[in-house]
Amino acid sequence: MPAPRPAPEIVRTKVVATLGPASRSEEAIRGLVEAGVDVFRLNMAHGSIPEHQESLDRIRRVSEALARPIGVLADLAGPKIRLGELPGGSIDVAEGDRIRFVRGAETREPGEFTATYEPLIDELGVGDSVMIADGTISLVVEERNATHALCRVIQGGTIRSRQGVNLPGVKLSVPAMSAADWQHAEWAASVGVDFVSLSFVRSAVEVKLLKELLRTRGSLARVVAKIEKREAVENLESIVDAADAVMVARGDLGVETDVASVPMVQKQIIRACQRYQKPVIVATQMLDSMQHARRPTRAEATDVANAILDGADACMLSGETAIGEHPRLVVEMMRRIARETEKQYLADRWRYMEGRFLAEKGSAGVPVQEFLPAPEFLVEGLHPITQAVVDGASRIAGELDAKLFAVASRSGLTAIARSKRRGAVPTVGLSDNPASLRQMALYWGVTPLPMEATHDIGVLLDRITAWGIREGRLQRGDRILLVAGSGFGTGGHNMALVHEV
Repeated sequence: MPAPRPAPEIVRTKVVATLGPASRSEEAIRGLVEAGVDVFRLNMAHGSIPEHQESLDRIRRVSEALARPIGVLADLAGPKIRLGELPGGSIDVAEGDRIRFVRGAETREPGEFTATYEPLIDELGVGDSVMIADGTISLVVEERNATHALCRVIQGGTIRSRQGVNLPGVKLSVPAMSAADWQHAEWAASVGVDFVSLSFVRSAVEVKLLKELLRTRGSLARVVAKIEKREAVENLESIVDAADAVMVARGDLGVETDVASVPMVQKQIIRACQRYQKPVIVATQMLDSMQHARRPTRAEATDVANAILDGADACMLSGETAIGEHPRLVVEMMRRIARETEKQYLADRWRYMEGRFLAEKGSAGVPVQEFLPAPEFLVEGLHPITQAVVDGASRIAGELDAKLFAVASRSGLTAIARSKRRGAVPTVGLSDNPASLRQMALYWGVTPLPMEATHDIGVLLDRITAWGIREGRLQRGDRILLVAGSGFGTGGHNMALVHEV
């Protein structure tokens, strides 16, 4: 029998990494998985479907080779408005300059701009703001007629062809999904992508439309709603309710809304996800300086830590891994920050719960490890009995100082119930469903573990114990909490069992 491995480093916050030119090779993908990536993002705004298919195939091969379930997120571009081509490719504008948006696909006149959104001139109004290049260039509409919209430059700089255009506060008629988005969503459904995210969400109806598209194509993919428009913040409750997961997309959110409000909006979104029991990803510029530098700024490290303390299930890397110079290094750094933050987070929660426990009982007692309040709404498909069993087992795990909390779940919903309560005892999600295992890769604190379905709980415990000893997670005398149904694999979860190794 091989000697057990050393106890592994446990990092509960998940890492989502964007693939790009710097990380698309199979060797690079393997290195990122070894460094700690849990989910890969395919940015459908760049690259072709054949290129994304190659990336998906490489991820699946690496996942199989390393025997580690890895999720894949297809990120639809959504109705992103971009400038047309500019004469010479770029133009410098200064504060006070006037420029015109005109109709058509191209222009030859200096100071005139076109956009990919045909109704732009019709839907702009005097006084509206126009932001270009992630808000670095700011304009205000001074005049509009049937042929053009005249804008004054508030903040100048260099404007380049095809840069993004944001219209904060402007109600647009553009549909949530373009023809290209439909094509990409259908591809994602056909190849078994695990998550599909919808950009520039404005209402729950748009989320439900994408879910229906995926279901009619036989896809089990979870839909991620990206919160990056003012309308999304205004309709936050219904959007979170409709979505399977949520992304705090701070790039466009900081342009579409007042950038000063973004930190508090982030907290608002995360709190809503806790109430509705939905995984939440915090994204954009988390370790942005590491596209070139080998170390993050102090502010970036603090930003990642604060997202985790807020309750993020995952943090996402974009340009850092897609085009950066040190993709693996930045993943390792994010995990280091997460590990150190979680130590303090769990210690603080332990002291808080111990104090509350003693205050309630009026005498010495054992602290519990149910860290977050109970959700106000259960995730769709989760039975209240299952939630109660998970909560009760979590309390028992804390009182018995268990070393492992195992959840048998074919769909993965029970793993979400455990994840969103932030229990400190390490959790493994057991399933014989590869799609559910890959989706569990996004859930805070859950290690997805392939396990053949069995109705024999003794056999199941033997398998968990053997894995735990082999991985250095368990030793003789340790206790395991198992949550399962009387018929594992049927979806029922009416049993919590304590097992001593």
